[in-house]
Amino acid sequence: MSQHTLSANRIIAGYDKKTVLHDLQVDIPDHKVSVIIGSNACGKSTLLKTFSRLLLPSDGEVILDGKKIDQIPSKQLAQTLGLLPQSPIAPEGIRVSDLVARGRFPYQGFMGGMKSEDYEAVNDALDAMGITDLANREVDELSGGQRQRVWIAMALAQQTDILFLDEPTTFLDVTHQIEILDLLRELNQKNGTTIVMVLHDINLSARYSDHMIALKDGQLIAEGDPCDIVDESLISTVFNLDCEVINDPVSNTPLIIPKGKYQRKPVSL
Repeated sequence: MSQHTLSANRIIAGYDKKTVLHDLQVDIPDHKVSVIIGSNACGKSTLLKTFSRLLLPSDGEVILDGKKIDQIPSKQLAQTLGLLPQSPIAPEGIRVSDLVARGRFPYQGFMGGMKSEDYEAVNDALDAMGITDLANREVDELSGGQRQRVWIAMALAQQTDILFLDEPTTFLDVTHQIEILDLLRELNQKNGTTIVMVLHDINLSARYSDHMIALKDGQLIAEGDPCDIVDESLISTVFNLDCEVINDPVSNTPLIIPKGKYQRKPVSL
């Protein structure tokens, strides 16, 4: 994997004249797993879209390897970074292998057509996600966890050094969430892929990230190693949640224990 620098330089961005991100300065560490956390509508997805050039900031700039991202040719950009959005929809009746092969579009010439290296990349992606046996199945027939593996395989087939994922574990049960996050962590450690993802589960975010980015109302509240920044004050500020933060005995990362209104009363013996 190549070395890359990627940063949002005091960006302001939003939709329909509504500002979502306010003067945001964020640097993405290379070859690490970064997780963006924050409450609903705080700007997490907007930040991913701005980083991947799906959304242009009204002010400020995203800089990739010293160049403004809007000045990089689209094909070159698509060979460097990829984005898996929230809840993507597959064309009806498409086979798994054909959907994964769509990740190879940035490498195909004007006449199109798959080359030997394209088929190899597709097969490698299917194998990495453990879905080679599903290659000839229709995506519509698969379970939620299997479909999510297929979408990630498509992103892997694109063979980018930087991969953005917007809520890759949404609608999955806890077993499939762990499986997906384990696979992404393995991809990072094995290939050096820089991964940036949005997650809603704070404890899984702390467990799987090297670098955490905490947003509130489109502004950066804190960033850094979760072991350094996650405490009761941060969770209260970002989520308005009263909690206790302890050490996770399994992962040795911060574990958030919410202090809900209702507590089970001790049983009298």
